[in-house]
Amino acid sequence: MNPAQTVVGLVGTGVMGKSMAGHFMRAGYQVHLYNRTRSKAQDLLDQGAHWQESPGQLAQQCDVIITMVGFPSDVEEIYLGENGILQNAKPGSYVIDMTTSSPKLAKQIENEARSRGLFSLDAPVSGGDVGAREARLSIMVGGSRDAFDAVLPLFEKIGTNIVYQGEAGAGQHTKMCNQIAIASNMMGVVEALVYAEKSGLDPATVLKSIESGAAGSWSLSNLAPRMIAGNFAPGFYVKHFIKDMKIALQSAEEMNAKLPGLALAKSLYEQLAASGEEDSGTHALYKLISKL
Repeated sequence: MNPAQTVVGLVGTGVMGKSMAGHFMRAGYQVHLYNRTRSKAQDLLDQGAHWQESPGQLAQQCDVIITMVGFPSDVEEIYLGENGILQNAKPGSYVIDMTTSSPKLAKQIENEARSRGLFSLDAPVSGGDVGAREARLSIMVGGSRDAFDAVLPLFEKIGTNIVYQGEAGAGQHTKMCNQIAIASNMMGVVEALVYAEKSGLDPATVLKSIESGAAGSWSLSNLAPRMIAGNFAPGFYVKHFIKDMKIALQSAEEMNAKLPGLALAKSLYEQLAASGEEDSGTHALYKLISKL
């Protein structure tokens, strides 16, 4: 997609969306923005992004509309609600939901988009705030292969591991696999640090030994140092992780799959959120486990 000929719209300028919009702008794309709280987009507006008063107005101005919001209910309202994206997008436009959302909803959006002459992709991401900031996101994509091929140049501005997974909903199902793996791994990372402290070891020194061996993981290398430093600022919110786990468990139930590790992780994170940590990063699970 030629930056001189493609107008990109982004709905949602939070932890992830803000960095993504910045990458598109630096690549030369004209970028339009909508966010419920305009002040969160002010830095981007100061750099030359264009503000729109609603998702529908944004859709009217753009060739590619990308959404990165919080919950499936937000996605449904933005796409399918009155004066939403699908109702206002120009025929031939591409709509890309990068929120971690419901596979069922992704299929519903695809069906409605197709009926309106639009191309739809579900493309959730992994990599957190660091991956978004450094344009190293993993992007998992569902929808038509032709639509994927058309927008691949845009994906390449924000990610490095970009994989087409299959028909509508496949991107969201893949993200569920990602979140399931993270959930149990995070419990292990937290418990390893708590064990190190209780045994009188220096957790930072322990980390040097275990992060490059069989125990190695993204969470161990990137989030364990934050836990040790007492930095629980969100790269990904606890409340959004709970949402993801609920989606995964519901989808698993529909497929008659049992996920006991995920169920345990969800119960622990719900305790964490109830203690006032819902807006902390997912690695704040350390706070709960260290006090048990």
